[in-house]
Amino acid sequence: MMRSSSKDMKRLNHLIGETDAVYHEMAVRFGLSDSAVRILYTICDYDDGTYCPLQIICRRTGISKQTINSAMRKLEDADIVYLTASGSKNKTVYLTEKGKSLASSTALRMIEIENHILDSWSKEDVEKYLELTERFLIALREQSKGLIETDGKNEKDREGGGSDDSVI
Repeated sequence: MMRSSSKDMKRLNHLIGETDAVYHEMAVRFGLSDSAVRILYTICDYDDGTYCPLQIICRRTGISKQTINSAMRKLEDADIVYLTASGSKNKTVYLTEKGKSLASSTALRMIEIENHILDSWSKEDVEKYLELTERFLIALREQSKGLIETDGKNEKDREGGGSDDSVI
C-alpha cells in the first residue's frame, strides 16, 4: 500500500515549490534561464564573487552535469564566463567584465532581496530556521543512503553521460 505525504510534508513541498516558482519568475524577468541564474548566483555567493570551481557549482546547484554543461557553453558564447583548468581534472569558472555587470544586475539583486528578508527577522528566528533546515537536510541525506537503485542506471547515466566535449 502506498503512503502519501503527511499534511506537514505536503505543506513543506508546497512552500518549496512556491519558493522555486518565485526564483523562476525572477529568472524570467532577467531574461535568463533558471540554470544560468543559478550558476551566476553560485559564483556570486562563492569567495569574492568573481569565480567558482565548477565542481562547487555542480554541487551547490544540484543541476545535472549535462544541463550545467549546456548552460556553461551558452554563458561562454555570450562572453559572460570563461573556464580555466585548475589541476589535472578540475576547472574554475570566472566572470568576465560583462559577466560581472550581468551578475550585479541579476544574482546580486536576488542576494540583496534574500539578505533584506533575513535581516527583517529576529536573530532567533533566523537561527531557528537555519537550524531546522540543516537538521532536515542531514536527516534526509542520512536516511536516503538506504535507498536501493531500482532502474539499474548509475549516476553518470542519470546525469546524461559525460561526452568528451563536455566542459565538466
